[in-house]
Parts: sequence; structure tokens; C-alpha cells
Amino acid sequence: MPPHGGRPAAPPAPLDVDRRPRPRQAPRRSGNPAVTVVVPTRNEARNLEVVLPAIAAVRPAVHEIIVVDGNSTDGTIETARRTLPWVRCITQTRKGKGNAMACGFAAATGDVIVMFDADGSADPAEIPSFVRALIAGADFAKGSRFAKGGGSEDITLLRKSGNAGLNAVANALFGTSYTDLCYGYNAFWADLVPMLELPDTDIPQPEDGTMIWGDGFEIETVLNCRIAAAGLKITEVPSIEKERMFGETNLRTFADGTRVLRTLLSEHRRADKRK
Repeated sequence: MPPHGGRPAAPPAPLDVDRRPRPRQAPRRSGNPAVTVVVPTRNEARNLEVVLPAIAAVRPAVHEIIVVDGNSTDGTIETARRTLPWVRCITQTRKGKGNAMACGFAAATGDVIVMFDADGSADPAEIPSFVRALIAGADFAKGSRFAKGGGSEDITLLRKSGNAGLNAVANALFGTSYTDLCYGYNAFWADLVPMLELPDTDIPQPEDGTMIWGDGFEIETVLNCRIAAAGLKITEVPSIEKERMFGETNLRTFADGTRVLRTLLSEHRRADKRK
């Protein structure tokens, strides 16, 4: 696959941003969409050696892979470029998974965007299933470990119980039937990015080190709520979660669970104000 250029990030310009700017294509929906895979990273060098070739091996081939790095100290960017020379690498503008995703969404030039964790827990071979769900008419393809055919080798009883509780709250507030609210393996049409109204990536990181709302692990919940509130079509795609390959998770069960609950309540108030 030929190399792909990228669009510079907002100042201050990171050292690892691709140099050749490329305008975003007008998004389109077709039976043969170009697929962008967005991979947020923070110290995931060893995992990328396995994950990037696996994504590149998917058929039909993806259009581009964007690694969005959160100032890793283990050579993540260098490893990504050595492992897959045509990968696009950018540095996120603030901290948090949500900001990384927003930066990746803004840089994407494909028709479909796939959200993909770098830790090896997601199976790249499932990407065509997400794309097929979108081609079949869905606006948002929601990965689920608890839909028929899905599963998890990694989730603990505590996290499973917490996820079930948060599912129940989300479904009651938004009239949805989610089975796996907090799972991060999802895909959607790129033309929905403006509608998501995620925090502006050009806003600087707060000096006190706090995260702007929407920049953290609540990103999946924000997307799920806003897609549901907009009345768009959601299709759940069964997915099997594997164990993380190397390194330690950045997930904090109680803190992030509380943040997700706050997000549900905040997004419900936001939706009510817009009716």
C-alpha cells in the first residue's frame, strides 16, 4: 500500500507529525468505503509491533491507519513507523483518550472511521463486520462483547457488573438497547464527525492538569449518547475482546466508571435542552 501524507496538528507543532498536508476528502457513503482506523496510544510500542501489521493485513484493505500518540516515552512513534512505514502518526493536542480520538477523527480522510485500541485486545479481523453493518444501513456500528457471538477474555466480574449497571442507566435515559456501553471498538461514517461536537482540539491543555470534559475515557459514552440523541441508526456488532498483550492498562475502574455515569447524566441534560 502506498504511503499516506497527513495534516499538521495545531501549534505547538509536535516533532512526529507527517509533513505533507493533505485536504480532507468530501465524505461519501458507498458500498466500497475507504476505511480509516484510528489508534490512540500511550506507551504501546511492543503492542504496535503486532497490532499494526494485523490491521494492514485486513481484507478488503484499509485506506489509512492513524496512530495518535499521547507523548509516549517508549518510542511508540518510532516503532510504529519502523513496523509499518505508511502509517500516519500524529501527537494529540491535550491528554486523555477522548482528545486522542478527536484528533484522529479530525485527521481522517476515509469515509468510515474505526476506533481501535492499541493494546491487542481488539481483533482486526472483525473490521469488515463493522464496515458491513454500516454499508447495510447503520450510521454507527457498536461493538459488543455481550451480544450473541461476542465475548471477553479480559473483563473482570467487577467491570462486567459496572458495565451492566451503566448500560441500564443509558438505556433508560436514551431509549436505547445497548448491551455493552463502555466497549471502545466502534465504527461510524466520517460525515458524522461535525455532528458529534467533540471538544475543539485547538484548545490548550488546562494549566492545572485537569482534563476538558470529553477528553477522557468517557469518549465512548459521549459518542453513544450523541448518536442515540440524534436518532441515528445503531447496529451492534458482536466482538470478542482478548487480553492486553503487553504493558499496563490506563483504565481506572472506579474513577472512570464514575466519570461515565456523570457523562450519561450530563449528556441527557444536553439532549433535553436541544429538544
